[in-house]
Amino acid sequence: MNNFHTEAVPEPIAPQKGRSGFMRFVVDLLETLVLSVLLFVAINAISARIRVDGYSMEPTLHSGEFVIVNKLAYRFGEPELSDVIVFHYPRDPEQEYIKRVIGLPGDRVKITDGQVYVNEQPLDEPYIETPPAYQSDWVVPDDSLFVLGDNRNNSSDSHSWGPVPMENVIGKAVFVYWPPDRWGLVDQITFASAAP
Repeated sequence: MNNFHTEAVPEPIAPQKGRSGFMRFVVDLLETLVLSVLLFVAINAISARIRVDGYSMEPTLHSGEFVIVNKLAYRFGEPELSDVIVFHYPRDPEQEYIKRVIGLPGDRVKITDGQVYVNEQPLDEPYIETPPAYQSDWVVPDDSLFVLGDNRNNSSDSHSWGPVPMENVIGKAVFVYWPPDRWGLVDQITFASAAP
């Protein structure tokens, strides 16, 4: 009895016609570029990166630090007292400022004898450089915020040029990412009334 063994012999692989190695490289490069552009656009739609320029937010933020800003924070929520926000300066919308929210729409903000009051309640503000050396009072208009720098006596803010319209707000500062030794969340303090 004869035993026949059959083996499957693979067909020789014919070279692919059309795409050469160079064309594959070009297609891969284009796919990578398109994906990079889409990611860049998506990231910029939800966040911004700003450089702190000046000393008005010390000791919370220092000149030269880079901060990530959540641009969606107020599309899905409302500003809260003590939020650190980035906005277009009302007198020159080409400039971006960063300050702390002290008053919400309808609030009465009063500064007297180095103490900030919101709706007659004194604020405990452990983050300020020194107490404010100025005094006045304001009622925050609808669709606006009253903002102050943490370095109260060295800050151009709502006490000198008025409230910030909500339409000027870019977003909420959330994270310092440069320099590395300053990495961390931006202090968002929950306000408490100071003892009377």
